[in-house]
Amino acid sequence: MAIAESIDQDILSGATHAIAADLDKYDYDKLSADTVTCAKQAILDWFAVTLAGASEPLTDILCSELAGKGTNRLIGRSEKASLIDSALINGAASHALDYDDVNHYTGGHPTVAIFPAVLSLAEANRASGKDVLNAFVAGYEVAARVGQLVLPSHYTIGFHATGTVGAFGAAAAAAKLMGLDADKTAMALGIAGAQAAGLKSMFGTMTKPLHAGKAAANGLFAARLAAQGFTANDEVLETEQGFVATQSHESPKELRPIEPGQYVRSNLYKYHAACYLTHSGIEVTKQLVAQYGITPDSVDKIEIHVPEGHLKVCNIPAPETGLETKFSLRHTQAFALHGVDTALLDTYSDHNAQDAGLRATREKVKVIGDLQPSTMARVSITTNSGDTFTDETDVGIPAEDLTDQQAKLDEKFVSLATAAIGGDKAQKLMDQIHGLDKAPSINSILDLATG
Repeated sequence: MAIAESIDQDILSGATHAIAADLDKYDYDKLSADTVTCAKQAILDWFAVTLAGASEPLTDILCSELAGKGTNRLIGRSEKASLIDSALINGAASHALDYDDVNHYTGGHPTVAIFPAVLSLAEANRASGKDVLNAFVAGYEVAARVGQLVLPSHYTIGFHATGTVGAFGAAAAAAKLMGLDADKTAMALGIAGAQAAGLKSMFGTMTKPLHAGKAAANGLFAARLAAQGFTANDEVLETEQGFVATQSHESPKELRPIEPGQYVRSNLYKYHAACYLTHSGIEVTKQLVAQYGITPDSVDKIEIHVPEGHLKVCNIPAPETGLETKFSLRHTQAFALHGVDTALLDTYSDHNAQDAGLRATREKVKVIGDLQPSTMARVSITTNSGDTFTDETDVGIPAEDLTDQQAKLDEKFVSLATAAIGGDKAQKLMDQIHGLDKAPSINSILDLATG
């Protein structure tokens, strides 16, 4: 089916301005306690993965090109950069390891595209913790609303929604933090929409995390331009040849009403440092191995059933590098069967991509794309003795117990942050983020996370 050339004006009429006007509904003092908790959890996870990604080669390259001019700080590094470039570098670093959060409504990774814009602006303006949280939630939920207008076909076509939909979220968050009115916010969304970009064909390369950084930088840039009277088509979502019409072939959908907090509550987290669509399969195989005492030598074959869409995202059949193993259902199945810790960053190394035992096991794995669209996976392991063990799970269900989720995220944070800045600073930083709603500014957090 071709991408739509036009859309039903009656259904989407006024969508861009409606989203812009709805930002007035976001007031920190009216956010629920759960919403604030979920926002702080997303930000805590962001700092963890950004500290870990700050020393990655792609971050070094970006710093060599962009750092040195400006006063904004960079997470996990001593350099500084301009307001816009700091959002780009921090955003790319936070997605460098593909260990960051996801949301089905945005079709990608929301926090890495949105929070870096908020952080850079908040540092420059010395915004309070409450204002940071409020702007982040507002931008996050704009991204979710835009995502629902273009998904799933937007992603199926080949667009990386983290870079595209995320740019709208970053622009909205920056506009909220800057106090732009609805008209200027709509203009910011138009400017952001014209810059929104990202291709799934870049998965497994440094350009995938660049999408997140560019979304943050472009959204922040858009809001700053709009504040000064820069113009764009302020009906970018609904207009003919606009964002929805050119980047999806969905049947026209009405813009859903917003109740602040409804989307950030559905945030999902990674506890394996690989593409999120490999996680259900990893969980099932680890469970089967533990339950039935299956060993690699005892396995004759493995079948992993996933939705067809997974095959275009994380089905690199014979990865040669550590980065490629993150996007290989077959290789991550081998990790799970061999008992390799898939939460560790070092697991996804070139050495493990070349390991003879892991490669031999992945040759036994058959990937079948026959499930309905979801994040579910069904795994069947057949042993040399003819026994077959099967189970399934879906990691794409938001946690109901936020206290349990907090404990898991705290553990992940300590593991990643301690390796980057040491245990004492990691603990202090975690405590500061837990108390972000009470912070007069973001600067005390940056003091611990940079330099």
